[in-house]
Amino acid sequence: MRELFGTDGIRGKAHQYPLDALTMTRLGVALARRLSGTRSVLLGRDTRESGPEIAGALARGIEEGGGRAEIVGVIPTPGIAYLCRVTDAEAAISISASHNPWEDNGVKIFGHDGMKIPDAVEEELEADLKRVEVENKTIFELDGEMPHLIERYEQFLLAGVKPDALRGKRVVLDAGFGAAYRIAPEAFRRAGADVIVMNDTPNGRNINESSGALHPDGLAKRVVAEGADFGVAFDGDADRAIFADDAGKIRDGDEIIYLWSQYLKREGKLHGNRVVTTVMSNFGFEAQLQRDDIELLRAQVGDKYVLELMLAHDAVIGGEQSGHIIDRTVHTTGDGIHTALVFGEILAQSHARFSELKTFEPMPQLLINEKVGSKPALDSLPKYQQALAEAHQELGGRGRILVRYSGTENLVRVMVEGDDNARIRKIAEHLRDVLRDEIG
Repeated sequence: MRELFGTDGIRGKAHQYPLDALTMTRLGVALARRLSGTRSVLLGRDTRESGPEIAGALARGIEEGGGRAEIVGVIPTPGIAYLCRVTDAEAAISISASHNPWEDNGVKIFGHDGMKIPDAVEEELEADLKRVEVENKTIFELDGEMPHLIERYEQFLLAGVKPDALRGKRVVLDAGFGAAYRIAPEAFRRAGADVIVMNDTPNGRNINESSGALHPDGLAKRVVAEGADFGVAFDGDADRAIFADDAGKIRDGDEIIYLWSQYLKREGKLHGNRVVTTVMSNFGFEAQLQRDDIELLRAQVGDKYVLELMLAHDAVIGGEQSGHIIDRTVHTTGDGIHTALVFGEILAQSHARFSELKTFEPMPQLLINEKVGSKPALDSLPKYQQALAEAHQELGGRGRILVRYSGTENLVRVMVEGDDNARIRKIAEHLRDVLRDEIG
C-alpha cells in the first residue's frame, strides 16, 4: 500500500513532509541504491521557488547512495522523460506539482524507458526509504541547467512535425508561468509560426496563477483579440495542453483526441481503430466514436494508467479530458508542446478554420471539487452511499456518476453526466454536500 505516492508521484506542500529535505534526501538514497549501471539520474524542474531546494536534497541523497545527479534545469516533465530514454541515464526525476498552486511541489520518477515507474516499484521505494538513515544537515539549493540537453528535447519536438509546418499560422501560447515559458515559444517559432506569448515571466510564486490550462478564458479572449488561428494553454509542467479555437471556444482534451484520431484513421495509422481515454471522458465523445467505428477504452485517471492500457491494446493515441495526450508513436507520456505542434500541423493540413472542425455533441457534464480533511473509503460512508443510490435512481439510467478522490490534492471530485443540466447540478451539489458533512 503506497502512502507517499499518489496517481502522479509524490505531491504536497513544499518544505513539509514528505517534501521536506530529509525525506527527499532519503528518497534520493533509496533510488540510487536501486540502480546498477551508469547510476546517473537526471533532475528537471518547473519554475516553483522550492524546486532548487528539493533538487539539492535529492542530489545529495543520490550521491550518498552511490549515484550521480545531473541538473538539467527548468524543463517540462515530458522533456525529462524523453531525455532519460535517449541518454545513458538510468532514471529521471521531474520536480513539479503540475497544475497545483506555487506553495505545493512534487516529484515524478521515470525509468530509463521514459515511463513513470510502476505502482509496485513506488511501493518498494517507500519501503526502502523508511530504512534509510541520513544526517539531518543543511541542504543547499541546487540550480543550473544543461543547454545541450534542453536543445536535444527541442529538436525532438521539432522532429514531430514537418519543417515550417506552422508557416503562416498565428498562435497564442499561455505558458502559465511554468516550465513551458521558454521552450514552447522557441519551438513554435522554429516551426514557422507567428507566436504571441502570455504569462511567460515566472517569479517562483506565480505558476498557474489565473493562467494556463486550468484558466484558459484569458487565452480564448486573447486569441480573438489577436486574430489568431488558435491558442494553447499549458499547465505548470507542460504535460497537458488546452486549446482555444479562432472563435474563442475552449476545446478540451476529448475534442483534440477526437480530431487527432480522425486524422490518423484517414491516414491509415489508427492501430485497431482504437483510442484510450479515462473514466472522466464525456459520454458524447464515446458515442460519436462508436458511430465512427472507433473503439474507446477507458482507464483510471492518470496518464500512466492511460499509457498502460495503450500498451496492452497497441493503441497509438490516448489521453485525458484535462489535456494530457499521449502520442505513442514517439512518446511515453503526455506532452503539451508536442500535442500543440502536431495538432497545429493537422489544422494547417485541413485548410479549414479550427472553429469549423466539428467533433461531437457533448452530454451535459458537471465536475465539482470539494476540499476534504481525510480520504476514507467511499463505500464506508453510509449517508453518501444512500445519497448515491438515490442519485442513480433519479438519473434513471440516462447518465453517469463518478466520484473519486484526487490522487494529488486533498479533494473529492464529483462528476455527474446526464441529459438535463438542472438535474445533474442538483445531483452533483447534493452529493458534494453529503460528502462534506460526512467526511468533514
